[in-house]
Amino acid sequence: MRVAVVGAGVSGLAATKCCLDEGLEPTCFEQSQDIGGLWRYTEHIEAGRPSLYPSVISNTSKEMSAFSDFPFPEDFPVFLPNAQLLDYLRHYTEHFSLREHIKLGTTVVSIRKHPDFATTGQWNVVTEADGKQTSDVFDAVMVCSGNFSEPSLPLHCFPGIERFRGQYFHSRQYKHPDLFQGKRVLVVGMGNSGVDIAVEASRVAAKVTISTTRGAWLLGRVFEHGYPWDMVLNTRLMSLIKTNLPRPLSQWLINYQVNQRFNHENYGIQPEKSCLVREPVLSDDLPSYILTGRITIKPGVKEFKDNAVVFHNYPEEEPIDIVVFCTGYNFSFPFLEESVVRVENKHASLYKYVFPTHLQKPTLAVLGLIKPLGGIMPVAEMQARWVSRVFKGRGANGSPPVSQNAAQTGHVLSIPPEGSLEIPELRMLKTEWLSYLDTLASFIGAKPSVLGLLCTDPWLALTIFFGPCSPYQYRLGGPGRWEGARQAILTQWDRVLKPTRTRVPAGSSSSFPSLLTVVGFLLLLAAVIFGF
Repeated sequence: MRVAVVGAGVSGLAATKCCLDEGLEPTCFEQSQDIGGLWRYTEHIEAGRPSLYPSVISNTSKEMSAFSDFPFPEDFPVFLPNAQLLDYLRHYTEHFSLREHIKLGTTVVSIRKHPDFATTGQWNVVTEADGKQTSDVFDAVMVCSGNFSEPSLPLHCFPGIERFRGQYFHSRQYKHPDLFQGKRVLVVGMGNSGVDIAVEASRVAAKVTISTTRGAWLLGRVFEHGYPWDMVLNTRLMSLIKTNLPRPLSQWLINYQVNQRFNHENYGIQPEKSCLVREPVLSDDLPSYILTGRITIKPGVKEFKDNAVVFHNYPEEEPIDIVVFCTGYNFSFPFLEESVVRVENKHASLYKYVFPTHLQKPTLAVLGLIKPLGGIMPVAEMQARWVSRVFKGRGANGSPPVSQNAAQTGHVLSIPPEGSLEIPELRMLKTEWLSYLDTLASFIGAKPSVLGLLCTDPWLALTIFFGPCSPYQYRLGGPGRWEGARQAILTQWDRVLKPTRTRVPAGSSSSFPSLLTVVGFLLLLAAVIFGF
């Protein structure tokens, strides 16, 4: 079975590897001259591909971001600079011999249903390389083109911008902070990019202001007791609590957790509707930069003047020289017919955020568009494992229903801008990371059974329930089982502490796992009651 994979970024590499695992024949088309997608930095902006600034660091830790059968090297830092994450992707490509299945410098021009699609589910794929177009027939397609290539810059939402005499641009064009030297800078939007750019600008600018309508929850990479945030928050125990507590109590818990580091209201960034679960912003610097006056937080922009801006509920004009619009990205599939994946107002009807809901045959899937609170690499990989088995005819338990209305089944993908355009009706995708992974894993028989492990390997059972839900858990059994999964789970804290314990000899892996013994048996009853 021949499968066309569009894009050789994180999702495309995982898709190619999972196809090979299932005995399929993937061909991965990458329009640029190298793999890596979002994580490959180039000084110049390339049309049709993501643009990265050189200081970007991963927001999720290496143990929670790894592919499930390929841990990061132990000497890699816990949160990875983009160059080292790209290095990891190169090693992954080499280790699993993916390079021979990737066609670089090849653009996918169009993907259309084959005339006999209703019976075969096949697709006509037209590609272009070196100015020459080629048409071929594939049995299935995985779209892994991402959603960070088409900037959303809705200038019509900002009255007066046409008469503003200063400089303005979208965050996609940002590379270095030198252009902010001695300037008064306004950053519109409080997503991860907006905060990163504001922090960098504040080191050289005369003044930096962040404009946000909705505010944001702010997390630090360094969390409780100095551990990575996602290794503390993304556990099976925490997921169980969040999904089973009454909603008011769950909302109180979220508010309590995110306000432990500092009171968001005192810093002017408390989310307007704090009950909504939105993607938090990761920054270790912003609170201290607000405290020291380097960065000021203001509400949404009311209008621009010649050399100034007016904010809502603020009558005074504030002089500015440069505006950076961190208003997110649109996602689209120009190579697909609109009837295949309908995108309207940043919504697309995709079953489990993967399969178009109205196709007669489930032979086309979209990977990597989901934005959960957790690492995207394990999610993209799990999607690819499920999809490749559906294509192979082995994923019957989770095969997508044909021609269903996703809106009625709660599977509508919604990707709002990350910035302070912040139109109220746009909703953040509310998918709990662990629950989503477990759902897809159950489709292919790879979800770990904590109760089953309690009988055969109790220490491992307690570790995967109370400790971080690292991706290796999904290789303990079922299809794609990896012999090294158990060891990878039990040594995950060693790999976290190895790059930080550089002054003293390495001791025991962590005090955190030892706590499992203390609290494990006290909470074990809850695990049994809730079916874990």
